[in-house]
Amino acid sequence: MQPILSVDQMRAIDAAASEPVEVLIDRAGAAVARAAIDMMGGAYGRTVNVIAGKGNNGADGRVAADRLQRRGVRVRLLDAAALPPVLPEADLVIDAAYGIGFRGEWVAPDIGNASVLAVDIPSGLDATTGSAGPSVLAADRTITFQAHKPGLLCGRGPELAGEVVVADIGLDVSSAIMHRVERVDVGAWWPRRQSDAHKWQGSVRVVAGSASMPGAAWLAGRAALRAGAGTVSLTTPAMRVMTPPEVIADGIAPGSLAASVMSDIARFGALLVGPGLGRDDDVLAAIRQLITEASVPVVVDGDAIFAYASSADDGALLPTVRRRPMVLTPHDGEFRTLTGASPGNDRLGAVRHAADELGATILLKGPTTIVAGPISEHEPGETFVVDHGDERLATPGSGDVLAGMVAAALATGADPTRSAAVAAWLHADAARLGPREGLIAGDLIDAIPHALAACRVDATVGG
Repeated sequence: MQPILSVDQMRAIDAAASEPVEVLIDRAGAAVARAAIDMMGGAYGRTVNVIAGKGNNGADGRVAADRLQRRGVRVRLLDAAALPPVLPEADLVIDAAYGIGFRGEWVAPDIGNASVLAVDIPSGLDATTGSAGPSVLAADRTITFQAHKPGLLCGRGPELAGEVVVADIGLDVSSAIMHRVERVDVGAWWPRRQSDAHKWQGSVRVVAGSASMPGAAWLAGRAALRAGAGTVSLTTPAMRVMTPPEVIADGIAPGSLAASVMSDIARFGALLVGPGLGRDDDVLAAIRQLITEASVPVVVDGDAIFAYASSADDGALLPTVRRRPMVLTPHDGEFRTLTGASPGNDRLGAVRHAADELGATILLKGPTTIVAGPISEHEPGETFVVDHGDERLATPGSGDVLAGMVAAALATGADPTRSAAVAAWLHADAARLGPREGLIAGDLIDAIPHALAACRVDATVGG
């Protein structure tokens, strides 16, 4: 996993550095120069325009300019505050105009057909939210120092930053509690079944589906199996529901739903409740009882999020009475239902605050998925960012598949926040194994074992 640091955290780490700022700037400038030569395929006969501002970001650019010049590159060093509207022709533009502390809008010049290397962050991109004005230079590559910044991963950050490379300049970032999930993390954290395992180990109870949405139960149950769950047992208020043959299924009248599930819940490692259940009053009441009383970790998805958020007349939410782990998997609209407000521009901050307020792990789905755990006496409240997904996941039932995967990991007793984070990454990777167009949710399920196998290999090699 790669550390992510907020602007304030990065400044504090810079201030606490054991080496002078001049040493750090020299290292950063050297890293920029190496990246520039790599992008151009060499130094001979190349021309670079370096846009440098007044702060440390500009200082990094000036060091890079000096190093490139010594390597034989023709360098034009341009003051960010006095730029011509059109830059002279060059092979590469190094954007070292403004760094993570910049506020406002920067009007970038016309750079022609040159490639762009951004220093730490594209100038004008908000380092916290990823918001940006219309004239920010889109970088082909961004070289950022020691840790990702939230704005590189959220909002317009992925669009404007291009390939992000994290350069080590010798700062201690071991205190980071926000991280970007990588493939090797999935291989290391995803639970393994032991050689003496039996079918009830890591078993999942699924409460899902309805007469109008039977497919949600099928997708969630089968995804849990493909993700490594033992027995998967489905209870549904639909008297007839389509299920895979490997899933034990039982149709129960809504009024008896909670009692039926609670009668043997102790046999299961986790409970998944919500996909496609609908919002009939009896169903909502059953959901609330299950969330409140279940003695196992719970994944709250879909209609269960609505039931959870509207749990009491006095506005009190259910997490205050739960002692077992819980993972909620909202999209933006459901997040608004849970918290009373949309995530806004600062998605990382919003999810971290909600997780702490609700006492549960929150997995906020989106182009960049954010997973945050609550702060407790023994846990720091880890936050993870998954930026591995793409438009293939924007298909009906994709969320049901993800919920089943989270439940499968949670059923083994694994950490709920890390389970949710690696499930989101694996879910995205399964989509990447499918076609660019025409992918459906069922395709994701069949790809899960193949995606996981690749992660296991990488984890072994990396270890």
